[in-house]
Amino acid sequence: MAPSPAPDPTHARTLSLKPGTAWTDAWRRCRAVAPEAFRDDRVLNLWNAAWRPDGRALPATSPVDGTPVAGPPRLDADTAHRAVRAALDQHRAWRHVPLPERRARVAATLDALAEHRELLALLLVWEIGKPWRLAQADVDRAIDGVRWYVDGIDGMLTGRSPLDGPVSNIASWNYPMSVLVHAVLVQALAGNAVIAKTPTDGGVACLTLAAALAAREGIPVTLVSGSGRELSAALVRAPEIGCVSFVGGRDTGAAVATAVADLGKRHILEQEGLNTWGIWNHSDWDTLTAVVPKLFDYGKQRCTAYPRFVVQRELFDEFLAAYLPAVRTLGVGHPLAVEDPADPPPRLDFGPLISAAKAKELHDQVTEAVDRGAVPLHRGRPADARFLPGQDTSAYVHPVTLLNPPRSSPLHHAEPFGPVDTVVLVDTEAELLAAMNASNGALVATLSTDDRATYDRLAPQIRAFKVGHGVPRSRGDRDELFGGLGASWSGAFVGGDLLVRAVTRGPAGERLPGNFSAYQLMP
Repeated sequence: MAPSPAPDPTHARTLSLKPGTAWTDAWRRCRAVAPEAFRDDRVLNLWNAAWRPDGRALPATSPVDGTPVAGPPRLDADTAHRAVRAALDQHRAWRHVPLPERRARVAATLDALAEHRELLALLLVWEIGKPWRLAQADVDRAIDGVRWYVDGIDGMLTGRSPLDGPVSNIASWNYPMSVLVHAVLVQALAGNAVIAKTPTDGGVACLTLAAALAAREGIPVTLVSGSGRELSAALVRAPEIGCVSFVGGRDTGAAVATAVADLGKRHILEQEGLNTWGIWNHSDWDTLTAVVPKLFDYGKQRCTAYPRFVVQRELFDEFLAAYLPAVRTLGVGHPLAVEDPADPPPRLDFGPLISAAKAKELHDQVTEAVDRGAVPLHRGRPADARFLPGQDTSAYVHPVTLLNPPRSSPLHHAEPFGPVDTVVLVDTEAELLAAMNASNGALVATLSTDDRATYDRLAPQIRAFKVGHGVPRSRGDRDELFGGLGASWSGAFVGGDLLVRAVTRGPAGERLPGNFSAYQLMP
């Protein structure tokens, strides 16, 4: 898991960067498509309906191979407050725009996003290291998901009205389109002006292009960059904000939750949890073998990844016989490295992690866990990865599986957000449940057991919002609801019509489904 040595030269010579996909190609295309938002070598902030060259642009590099890319132009706190006040003015005007016009403008934005689908996906490859297949899927999920709301918004808004102020969105870097842009457009469709903070770790150019296409259609969107600590007073605590939507880790999420609770502010806070896959009295190993590679999509850098298997001890040998052949098939490497210029980008399971710093952190955690007693069951080989000759591979982590990480290790109780699986063995149903509930709440979980009655009895005791029977669960699209239990979620649940309800006002005294400090209401 250390930074990868150079691959075998005889293999490396067969690979080259696919023509037309370099970062310089993507940047040139961005400047041609949205010259108002891209200037020379930097992106601009969007507030008060204008693109502005304010903020100090930080240097940034692509996790793919260390190529310099556009960094976020970080605003100071005073400018952020001005942007929020301007967003309130936009909100007060937009909330009175008739729904048919809002729908038409959002639909036109979706058409523009679809027109530039491949450019948006290419930006995701360079900025956050997504393989081409997954980058395209992220863009498509945003477009298709919002179209579902455009088609059905009339019924969802019956008896409801926009909030008193704009919705402030603070999201992690891993799904800029299918989570952040999707949420922003649905919030605007419901009658709210929207504010989005670009993630510090990546995605600024992709989000800038998407925001430019939306702004051209008259969507009241504000896009700003800056440190969470410096902008928190404006984006979370400002009285102008009508709702805070946050996706990220528990530490930051806890601080946001405290702030919004103190202010009595509407909020949607999706936080991480240790999603687990339990194996108990199970025999359908072919199904498990088929699903294991899919669980490594994007290097498990997603909130619904499954990094922990909790396995009945007497089934451990059969589990390994099903798991190990599958994990050995994983494809890792440069997302745009091809053998022939005419070839499509490779179909990889994952590329780099978000940064070399994250890769080193995960490497150190694995090394420490093994030093303290964890047993390595599998380690991917750098020689099997697809790299360009001499490329920087410091952000890449090859898949690792550890048995029984020590309780002192972060890998025992926290989500690694990287391609590291841990396996815990148990002997009783009580131990199974305790191990599956190790993080005090999760977004998803799965229990593989042959007996439906056993699943029906145990699943309600697993503290996850969604529990699958032998199949993985995900955030979902369109009408599928989403939330979290315990410390993995605070505030209103989303998905389907719940997303619209979360960012609109209903009848007096309405209690939204969600996980609030004062109550929990399941949908």
